[in-house]
Amino acid sequence: MYGFLLILLIPIAGLSYLSWHLWCILPLPSSIKWTVIILCWLAVLLLFVSIGSVLDHLPMALASIIYNVSTSSIFVLLYGVMLFLLLDIGRLVRLIPRSWLYSNWISTAAIVIFLTAVFVYGNRNYNRKVRQSISVGTDKNIKKDLRLVLVSDLHLGYHNRADEFRRWVDMINSEQPDAVLIAGDIIDRSVRPLREDSMATIFRQINAPIYASMGNHEFYAGVSEAEKFYADAGITLLRDSTVLTRDNLRIIGRDDRTNVLRKRVKQLVADIGNDEFTILLDHQPYHLEEAERAGIDYQFSGHTHHGQVWPISWITDAIYEDAFGIWQRGHTQYYVSSGLGIWGGKFRIGTRSEYIVLTIKKNSN
Repeated sequence: MYGFLLILLIPIAGLSYLSWHLWCILPLPSSIKWTVIILCWLAVLLLFVSIGSVLDHLPMALASIIYNVSTSSIFVLLYGVMLFLLLDIGRLVRLIPRSWLYSNWISTAAIVIFLTAVFVYGNRNYNRKVRQSISVGTDKNIKKDLRLVLVSDLHLGYHNRADEFRRWVDMINSEQPDAVLIAGDIIDRSVRPLREDSMATIFRQINAPIYASMGNHEFYAGVSEAEKFYADAGITLLRDSTVLTRDNLRIIGRDDRTNVLRKRVKQLVADIGNDEFTILLDHQPYHLEEAERAGIDYQFSGHTHHGQVWPISWITDAIYEDAFGIWQRGHTQYYVSSGLGIWGGKFRIGTRSEYIVLTIKKNSN
């Protein structure tokens, strides 16, 4: 209850602060100022519509517009508030004249141009997918050198639609992987847009077996609906279960921590041979020591998005032992991905969208 109130109060406080500054700085009639402020409030408050089930009952085009506008507005609000805070601090220390913040066309134009440039860059940066290549050696009994594509946080839904997903599939297929591993959050919030866009059929165009674990967003979408979609898409879903590939690679999928009854990592490896190379898919990178203690060779996680935009990335760095990138504990290697897709507005500022090409090579004796 208190968490929900905090989530509600933060954007309202930010909106109030931004609205006051907009009223002061816009050199426009009061009626137009009110229109601008009301539109800002409407865009942000629509977020509470987009995170519920209301969108599933609206026409797809309208639902997509509401989702994209409302979730994008949160990031615009964040940067608008930060910018005006900086200007206020500048005014207090007498670096910025008071006149810059009151009925000023030049200041208004400068702010609009600056924010537009930031978010055009953020969108372009999101659409530029980074290929991260990693190679690891092993003495374990794999039958050949393996090439895997690892992805997380696709967040397919009202914003990441079929055309974009097809481009991702082409990138994956160009790597000619032996397998594709997905560490959760394939689905953003609802299965409906995935079904209407026939994304299960697009998944089947991936020229490799696909293994996946659950993410927290699959729980938001409904576990039974998510499981049915995975089956239709030809994805092997691992929920506290393992699979041994024909190349003697052991893939372990841990259920998301949303399920408080999920198994511990040690339970999942209890019957696994010591000669098998093990990869653990665990969506949320909490308690990395569990994989180390269980003797896991490689853990792949996502969830953090590395904050999506700066300075939220600073917050994720403070929360997680490893919020992004390569990590190691003992003999266990880790990679926490910032995600191939994204939640909400399609902006990456100070972070990146990525896919990982992992090569596992058998050490020479």
